[in-house]
Amino acid sequence: MTLAQSPSESGQAPLGHHKARALKAGSRRPAKDLCSECGLCDTYYVHYVKEACAFINQQVADLEAQAHGRSRDLDSEDDLYFGVHQEMMAARKTEPIEGAQWTGIVSSIAIAMLTSGKVEGVVCVQNTPEDRFQPQPVIATTPEEILAARVNKPTLSPNLSVLEQVERSGMKRLLVIGVGCQIQALRAVQDKLGLEKLYVLGTPCVDNVTRAGLQKFLDTTSRSPSTVVYYEFMQDFRVHFKHEDGSTETVPFFGLKTDQLKDVFAPSCMTCFDYVNSLADLVVGYMGAPFGWQWIVVRNETGQELLDMVRDQIETQPVMSQGERRPAVQNSIPAYDKGMTIPMWAAKLLGLAIERIGPKGLEYARFSIDSHFTRNYLYVKRNYPEKLDQHVPAYAKAIVDQYELPD
Repeated sequence: MTLAQSPSESGQAPLGHHKARALKAGSRRPAKDLCSECGLCDTYYVHYVKEACAFINQQVADLEAQAHGRSRDLDSEDDLYFGVHQEMMAARKTEPIEGAQWTGIVSSIAIAMLTSGKVEGVVCVQNTPEDRFQPQPVIATTPEEILAARVNKPTLSPNLSVLEQVERSGMKRLLVIGVGCQIQALRAVQDKLGLEKLYVLGTPCVDNVTRAGLQKFLDTTSRSPSTVVYYEFMQDFRVHFKHEDGSTETVPFFGLKTDQLKDVFAPSCMTCFDYVNSLADLVVGYMGAPFGWQWIVVRNETGQELLDMVRDQIETQPVMSQGERRPAVQNSIPAYDKGMTIPMWAAKLLGLAIERIGPKGLEYARFSIDSHFTRNYLYVKRNYPEKLDQHVPAYAKAIVDQYELPD
């Protein structure tokens, strides 16, 4: 049997699985400082890490073709920015799930897939009993276990660390919920898992942190760091913090203490160009939708199947786009580069002005992508120049080329 042959073809684990061992906790990962802690190296699938890791072998275009039947069309602006897709829309649940970060679309899809028997397990992320922000990947087999995973964990999470458990369990139909770096590694090894059917439900992801980095962000930004339940950078150009008492605290993007937070994000996130989770079958986020709605991207027929599970639970509207992002992006490049921080009163005024006349809908999504891609391109160029040509995908380079960058 060759390494490319799947377990389902031979009835055996792939060659090398019984020889390869997971790296011990604390071991130096092959991606070194760029490790996103996706969890692959915590399993015997570490055998494939040099091929699979998004930060060692960037291969989005090839994996898009594998997962979706084609790679993105760089002449199409929607493809260029948002990846291969069949449909985009804004949606929200008509009856939201209590305690969900938004209305609970992701949790509802996972529960429907499980209770219908389409999958036997769902890879998702709960938190440890001691810390609501410390991720704990699980293979959920009940709706209750899925609901226990609701609310995003804004820290690096080893979701793929449960892959060995999947093989040992004998599961053949699986749903995996994850972010871009995890899903690239998963796609690279999915034919080694012995599955009959894999469903991938993704969320957009940017600027994750270590647990220590998260604490620094909370301490420098929130009025009450110890009571924050979750937070999100939203379309109104404010960070929204939800507290234990149900109250919401908002802080303007432009009022963040950038001089203190400039280096808080994980190096893997500073070198990532897959904000929109290009390789998931279905993506559910917020960045391309009006405030209060979720942005849904159906990438292929499997993604359509996932969305169809909750069609009768959601209301939808077409995506919209308004405003002009480019001047704001160009002005933000030197501001971030120099770690500029402005007084809160000025930040609030600036935020109000941009909220009224700034980019909305898909144009806001493009603003966010442009801002992060230009920043990350500079980071790679300055810190990992030897990786620049191979690591930056063609679509990201085309986006970055729209702007003037400092040296």
